[in-house]
Amino acid sequence: MLYIVATPIGNLKDITLRALEVLKEVDGIICEDSRRTSLLLNHYQIKKPLLVLNDYNEARVFPSIVEKLKIGENLVLVSDAGTPLISDPGYKLVRTCLEENIPVDSLPGPASPVVALTLSGLPPDKFLFLGYLPEKPGKRTALLNQLPAISHTLPTTFIAFISPHKLIKTLEDMLQVYGNLEVVLAHELTKVHQSVKKDSLKNWLSKFKTQKPKGEYVLLFNLS
Repeated sequence: MLYIVATPIGNLKDITLRALEVLKEVDGIICEDSRRTSLLLNHYQIKKPLLVLNDYNEARVFPSIVEKLKIGENLVLVSDAGTPLISDPGYKLVRTCLEENIPVDSLPGPASPVVALTLSGLPPDKFLFLGYLPEKPGKRTALLNQLPAISHTLPTTFIAFISPHKLIKTLEDMLQVYGNLEVVLAHELTKVHQSVKKDSLKNWLSKFKTQKPKGEYVLLFNLS
């Protein structure tokens, strides 16, 4: 059986009793980065074989993981933080398990888009998660230009993941497309220096000229 287990996004205490129980009982744990997952396991004194599955080795290790599940091993799939498959590896594994009639279960837990949404002050009744915005500037701008039509049809809060080295350019693109829109940036969620703040694009850009972005950000905005 394959278990999909959500793990803390920052604070190691944010893990369910059920998740800890399953992590202790399975035959092995599938993770993105063994170093990141080991921090959690060591904290709770859990020792299990780690199977690394990421975008770089997926084609090579995927068959052996599926074979382990076929012969009856119970494995857990985790991401570096939060709920697996949400802009993280694992979708192909789950799809294959379902096709091969391998049982799959998902244990709910932390997800940074939801945490950020509930703290943002933006309308939470309808939201659209965009994942990571396109890498190429042209495609990113094209996507941003499409969002007002979506918002006009169905007013919604948009949520995206932004890596630190793309944050400034993304905010500049948004300023060009939307004008001086107010957006929310969530950072270091559940950690000591957690920050969830709303400000105009120009003010954010001014701030990041003197304070270099570090770590992943969750970006939230509403066009209604």
